[in-house]
Amino acid sequence: MGQPVVVFTDPEELDVEPGERLLRDAGFEVRVVGSRDPARIAAAAHDAEALIVGYAPVDAALLDRLPTVRMLATMSAGYDMVDTAEARRRGLWVSNLPHAATEDVAVHALAATLSLVRHLPHADATVRGGGWNTEFDGLPRRASELTLGLVGFGRIARAVARMAAPVFGRVAAFDPHADPAGWPPEVDRLGLDELVGRADVLSLHTPLTPQTHGLADEALLSRMRPGSFLVNVSRGELVDADALLRALDSGHLAGAALDVFPVEPPPADDPLRTHPRIQLSPHSAFLSDASQRAYVCAPAENVIAWHRTGRPLTPVVDPTLEGAVS
Repeated sequence: MGQPVVVFTDPEELDVEPGERLLRDAGFEVRVVGSRDPARIAAAAHDAEALIVGYAPVDAALLDRLPTVRMLATMSAGYDMVDTAEARRRGLWVSNLPHAATEDVAVHALAATLSLVRHLPHADATVRGGGWNTEFDGLPRRASELTLGLVGFGRIARAVARMAAPVFGRVAAFDPHADPAGWPPEVDRLGLDELVGRADVLSLHTPLTPQTHGLADEALLSRMRPGSFLVNVSRGELVDADALLRALDSGHLAGAALDVFPVEPPPADDPLRTHPRIQLSPHSAFLSDASQRAYVCAPAENVIAWHRTGRPLTPVVDPTLEGAVS
């Protein structure tokens, strides 16, 4: 038998060399496609045992062309790019990276939130344009008098809450799946409607699922407090972009901070990219010197563990369990 083959599909901005080195030292042949094109992935991975996936969709059609693949390791905490039901039906393992950039994304979300609250983008533009504080378009509100609302209360949102609690007057969250026994006492647990109506800043921290797709739609945005802010560092498809633009244009929302977009990168003429009340970052919340290494090494370690022991370190689909997606 030859070397087992593992394929990186689309690492994009990440340097995969540290992960490649781990895999080669473990006896794997490593190939890097550098594309989301299913034809290129299928050609490179025709004899592969495992895929390490960035954002490339892995659906039934692609899996039909990869008869030897038994393991799918994502390079992110999210795994919505993988058809997990199809993977489970075929008896494939799927793993993710639940811890690789928790601190980085949480810090980014809080930084974006405080930047909005303190009107820093407007302040920067004012000075660059030759103005001064007398030309401020509305005064910032004191953070200790505001409520930060978190939609979803997993690892990242909990890290945001810990950092934000000393700054904001109130931190509240909604998560129907979180264990009440482990809910921190300093964070108010609210229903979604109550949270949306009370938050001065609403920050999204939920995975993308059929149920959460378009979560921040016209109805939800209209229930937000006048003059409040929206922050999204999770998945672009959580937000109805047209509804957000209307809420900003009407003045109902004072601003938004987006690190993620429905199409990435957004087209040059996308209104999300040019709207003056949207603070932008290029899907970079997860990036740091530490996370960059983790995003290529941790999926490699998942593949190596699976190959050696029959089980990855952080599975989200376990084909040995009935209906197993955790």
